[in-house]
Amino acid sequence: MTSSIGPAITVRDIAKLTGFSTGTISRALKNEPGLTEETRQMVLAAARSLGYDFGKLRTKRLKRITFLLHRQHNTVSSSHFYSPVLHGAEEACRKLGIVLSFMAVGPGDGLVEQIRMHAPDGIVCAGFFEPEILSTLKAMGKPLALIDMRLRGYNSVNPNNKLGGFMAAQHLISIGRTRIGLICGPLSHYSIRERARGFRQALFDANIPADPRLEESLPDGLSLEEGAWEAMQALLDLPLRPDSVFCYNDSAALVAMRCCLAAGLKVPHDISIVGFDDISAAVLGHRPLTTLRIDKRELGALGVELLLRSQTETFIETVSPVHLVIRASTVC
Repeated sequence: MTSSIGPAITVRDIAKLTGFSTGTISRALKNEPGLTEETRQMVLAAARSLGYDFGKLRTKRLKRITFLLHRQHNTVSSSHFYSPVLHGAEEACRKLGIVLSFMAVGPGDGLVEQIRMHAPDGIVCAGFFEPEILSTLKAMGKPLALIDMRLRGYNSVNPNNKLGGFMAAQHLISIGRTRIGLICGPLSHYSIRERARGFRQALFDANIPADPRLEESLPDGLSLEEGAWEAMQALLDLPLRPDSVFCYNDSAALVAMRCCLAAGLKVPHDISIVGFDDISAAVLGHRPLTTLRIDKRELGALGVELLLRSQTETFIETVSPVHLVIRASTVC
């Protein structure tokens, strides 16, 4: 018995089936710009139906990457986190011979036109972005990676936020704290939402009933400094105040500590405080801050690595570790 293998499927075969030009087929297969998402998906579906060998595609070497940061993160308080992330991405690009450019953007900024001026081969987005912005970026057909954000259908790298929140609450429980407060940022941010989930899971596992009165979110329209102070003051004004607080990041935790000191409380004797991120200022407060350490430079480098991998892989989700660093804000 003999068997035969049919001829390899070519770009011309796909063009014949779809009615598109060979140039259009080539751009769609290589995920290059200049096509609508509908056209791209039609070409990919036809290629799969014919049995096209995607493995023979030659990926384009990335020479230029644009690092995007949302304008809401381009602040003094956020720079403690995102500046090291940017530096980590820049170091990784330098080693690979890739040119990195930076843009702080927001809705209504003429994003597509600005991106075209930078002419990147790939895009890294750090922090929260509205789904509409990400959809616009994805439609440009360039490799795209998210850092410190997760959204279905996008390649992303994130710290283990849920585990970090769990470890923070677990630490406070281990030192005998029972009325543990939570100061939270906008839950539309994936990282903040996951930290809160981990925190609540640790309370549940320790059979500590969740008390909504012990949870405060930063009010809308206020700076982090004003919002964190107001949130901490609201917890202190309770008839039975918390004996400890987990804050969604270090900047909020340092403000909360100052608020407690202004109220005449001693840290950690009267109240213990835990932050998240281990920014450089975490050791400069009245009491060095117990926190969850993230290697922020590594996070930036992983974002670049993810962008390179996304040329040949799809829907990659990478998680980087976090480490509990115990300091004087919780333990004497």
